[in-house]
Amino acid sequence: MLGDISKAEDIYVVCGYTDMRKSIDGLASMVKGTLGMDPFAPSLFLFCGKRRDRLKALYWEGDGFILLYKRLENGNFQWPRTAQQARHLSQQEFRWLMEGLKIDQSKVIQKAKPGDIY
Repeated sequence: MLGDISKAEDIYVVCGYTDMRKSIDGLASMVKGTLGMDPFAPSLFLFCGKRRDRLKALYWEGDGFILLYKRLENGNFQWPRTAQQARHLSQQEFRWLMEGLKIDQSKVIQKAKPGDIY
């Protein structure tokens, strides 16, 4: 199905700045060459430019790549800029990012691991 990113097993945010003029081939090459990851994996790769009001998402659908582009009319994405590597995101962190929130929420109640007893 066209653009069904819900089937992505993993979500990676590519930290730092990305040249938003890159097309599917440029972004896939970046995933493979710079990050050392497989662009054909069932993963969603997220890229953001310097202005932080636009992002691109790359996803291999099995028969071709999907390239999604989002531009915010008001505000910026809270994009991590500290490293030139991919960071794995949970579904909750992805939702926060898309809602304009920081990925690392300091006041959120973290899930406990089974067996954690005080």
